[in-house]
Amino acid sequence: MNGSTGVETPAKSKIRIVVADDHPIFRDGLCRLLALEEDFEVVAQAEDGRQVLDVLQQFEPDILLLDLKMPGLDGLATLQRLQQSKNKTRVIVLTASDDKNEFVQAMKLGTSGIVLKQTATELLIKSIRKVHAGEIWLDSHTTAAVIRQFVANEEAPAMPQMAPAAAPRERERSPLSQREREIVALVAQGFKNKEMAEKMFISEQTVKNHLHNIFDKLGVSDRLELALYAIHNNLHTGR
Repeated sequence: MNGSTGVETPAKSKIRIVVADDHPIFRDGLCRLLALEEDFEVVAQAEDGRQVLDVLQQFEPDILLLDLKMPGLDGLATLQRLQQSKNKTRVIVLTASDDKNEFVQAMKLGTSGIVLKQTATELLIKSIRKVHAGEIWLDSHTTAAVIRQFVANEEAPAMPQMAPAAAPRERERSPLSQREREIVALVAQGFKNKEMAEKMFISEQTVKNHLHNIFDKLGVSDRLELALYAIHNNLHTGR
């Protein structure tokens, strides 16, 4: 692989990862799988939330793969601590739980992605690269589940926890076009950019351009906030 000149090509910067899970066999197996990717480097492991906090302070990784069910300080409590410390590590919750309330709480606490443990390995690997690039990772099923949970919570008489999602209404600068409303509805239903492009017979770049304009008009910062805004303002049906 080396050239005949003997000059080495500078190595690309690797994505530095910490794996936090209280099951040693799962944790070790996952680390071995991740180590097979040339652009990944597992810098540490942790078996509970307190170890996570110590390890993140020591290694300052790019990505934390975090199980929600851990002894002592669990995943959600760990996320709260990280949010308070303003740690810059991006977190992907890797969980066997199907508790949608936990997903909602994790997203509110700054999680960048949620991946179920039964997910195919290649999708986990893809999620790490996407989140490292600054994107939010929720598969369509998880997104739909989170949105349904928020919709269910709307039945409650007082929803102080939902206030941030409703706040963009006051910041709306101009009305959405019909095409933008269609895109908002699809986002709220859990569709990804490529899927929306195929469904609407437009390019993926056009979808991205529309989303940029929508974010600007509504004052939202990401897809989840946009989806929540859509639910609160009855835009999720596309009508």
